[in-house]
Amino acid sequence: MYIPDQRLKDAWVLGKPIQLLALTAIYLYFVKKLGPQLMEKRKPLEIKKIMMAYDILQVVLNAYVSWEALLSLLKGNWRCNAIDYSDDPFALRQLWIGKCYFWLKILDLLDTVFFVLRKSYRQISFLHLYHHSVMLLGMWYGVTYFCGGDSLWVACVNGFVHTIMFLYYFLAAYDASWKNNLTVKKTLTQIQLVQFLFFTLKFSQLFIQKDCMYPKIASILFVPQNLFMSALFMDFYLKSYVYKVKKS
Repeated sequence: MYIPDQRLKDAWVLGKPIQLLALTAIYLYFVKKLGPQLMEKRKPLEIKKIMMAYDILQVVLNAYVSWEALLSLLKGNWRCNAIDYSDDPFALRQLWIGKCYFWLKILDLLDTVFFVLRKSYRQISFLHLYHHSVMLLGMWYGVTYFCGGDSLWVACVNGFVHTIMFLYYFLAAYDASWKNNLTVKKTLTQIQLVQFLFFTLKFSQLFIQKDCMYPKIASILFVPQNLFMSALFMDFYLKSYVYKVKKS
């Protein structure tokens, strides 16, 4: 039976399910009810510069987390990296990377808040809300119980993908030609789909490999969820860039 990582006992939210559920509930309540009510009789806020600063912050932080995770993984074994729950400096460094990555998932919630403040409700789709909510819940569970080892592949790859995405968001806000570039938007979705494929293959390999001490339960939980996300993003990709093009 797995127990919460005792090294997180003083961390904010991590290891504390009540705080996590409260944060998630507040987020969903604001973006689905309170926010739209507050903005109902107000004009969309002009927050372009704030969003651009936010995008740059996300680029820097995601690049940092991705790079740190990669450096840690390079010191390990490409086939299997077990989780070290000790207070060894290297293990604590991996824990720090995991914590930073989780905090980035909290920061990601501002995406939706900005949509509400700009009254861009069309962008608050099921995929958007599900993705942000599940990433927050899933990464809380992952960092709380399985921080380190091959779990860092998530921070490494997803952090890299988010670096590219937020760089695009910044460029799109700076120059409208980027925002309207269908090829770039299509490529970004393809990168996300490749990411899901990599995670499915990697964590399936960790599950199948008998001599790997990485927790099997992590793969059992992560692979099905990853496949579901793949299906959602593939549906979005087909509707946005395949069927729509054929109709036009």
